[in-house]
Amino acid sequence: MESGKKYGGRTFVTEVVMIIVGLVFLVPFYFLLVNSVKSFGDLLSNAASWPAAFEWTNYQRAWEITKFPQAFSNSFIITAASILLIALLSAMAAYRMVRHNSRFNKALFMIFVAAMVIPFQSIMIPLVKVTGMIHLTDSIGGIIICYLGFGAPLSIFLFHGFVKSVPVEIEEAAVVDGCSPYAVFWRVVFPLLKPMFVTVVILNSLWIWNDYLLPSLMLQSAEHRTIPLATYAFFGQYTKQWDLALPALVLGIAPIVAFFLAMQKYIIEGITAGSVKG
Repeated sequence: MESGKKYGGRTFVTEVVMIIVGLVFLVPFYFLLVNSVKSFGDLLSNAASWPAAFEWTNYQRAWEITKFPQAFSNSFIITAASILLIALLSAMAAYRMVRHNSRFNKALFMIFVAAMVIPFQSIMIPLVKVTGMIHLTDSIGGIIICYLGFGAPLSIFLFHGFVKSVPVEIEEAAVVDGCSPYAVFWRVVFPLLKPMFVTVVILNSLWIWNDYLLPSLMLQSAEHRTIPLATYAFFGQYTKQWDLALPALVLGIAPIVAFFLAMQKYIIEGITAGSVKG
């Protein structure tokens, strides 16, 4: 009985601590939302206070200045195309490496793992030079290819561990039934990879949608600007239009936050299932 009381007390304390930690993490969202509807003077005078008057026109002006529909369309096309290529090609590559465990595939997998620790800042200049030589700069297709290259190592690593959990006997039974190697993968193996597939999609979506550095290097034209690049237009050398930048930030993060909240349950399921295998 006493152990039950102790356990109940610890559970209560843990829940209180987690609630406090959760509230701390929500503080930046409070500042973002509250200050996005303030006038510039009200924002500078007291950023933590409740708005004296709600300036909803901030959102309208931010929408117009950033040309939000075009920026949203660019971000959506880049993110959707990149994550689909990363997820599909990484799944196929990882499956091949696991099921055909040759020395070449082992070495190739180790190269992909090693690529995960290379800082992006160390290859920025070579990246710009190489993409410029092959005419991939200032191109939606070019930046999608770059995202595929940078996103593949981690995705292959995650799929590699998950594929090991798929019983080989299922594939052998499919081969006996007359399935070709491609049919075995797409009809038998790939449906079993759904938890990890969704996890890879979510993780890469959060990264690509919010990325600023690579688009700033690759995309120069105004019609190719993504949401982070469009938002940066409010930050000049001498002025920072916080009253317009904050509404633009809210508009930019709202779609990806909604997507994450709808799909977050698959993250822990997919990572846990893949990390304990092999």
